[in-house]
Amino acid sequence: MKRRFLAAGVAAVLVSFTAGAGTAAGWWDKPHPPRPGTVVPALPAGQANPLIATGVGIGANTALYKTSGIGPTALNTTAPAGSEASYIDTAIFPGGTLPAGVTITEAQGINALRRIGENLQAAGLSYADVYTMRVFLQNPSGATIADFAGWNRAYRQYFANADLTTGKFVPIPLGTAPPAKPFVVNKSRPSRFALEIENLPVTGWLVEVEVDAAYPKR
Repeated sequence: MKRRFLAAGVAAVLVSFTAGAGTAAGWWDKPHPPRPGTVVPALPAGQANPLIATGVGIGANTALYKTSGIGPTALNTTAPAGSEASYIDTAIFPGGTLPAGVTITEAQGINALRRIGENLQAAGLSYADVYTMRVFLQNPSGATIADFAGWNRAYRQYFANADLTTGKFVPIPLGTAPPAKPFVVNKSRPSRFALEIENLPVTGWLVEVEVDAAYPKR
């Protein structure tokens, strides 16, 4: 199995954002862990729009939810069953036609993240409640490496797309199109790893995602 890890910076700073159970004082500068019922991210220092958290602290008695691995749904009936193109979400890309520069991994990533959103909603949660993510990528046909850049564009459509200083959304490109408002404005940045693997369990899948989320404290 081939594996390539995405690394994040090691410096951390407390930035307040709503993620699951909410935030608390940073555990790294206090002699005690996060308050019960809270989730606290550690983010790279000096960045207004970091991609991911470097870690996350989870307070005691925080209600958590974990998804199974979720991949894209075969929604593109114009493509052969089991093909990579069959997992293009036609609600986003009508007719299964990808705009200029949109890669098949990017399209499948969007599809998978939409399914993640549906899963979370059924559990009474949202993208904003996600605090950890695990991503498994397979090489597209003919490629020698997984398309991490395409995946990250898909990811930014749903996560880490609000400036932590201003609170305003950060325009995100879809393929090579000019950056525009992301599909879901969300300032949450989960801790995350992304691996390139040899094979995913469903023929045609290039993306599989698992997330952990925290129920908001009420």
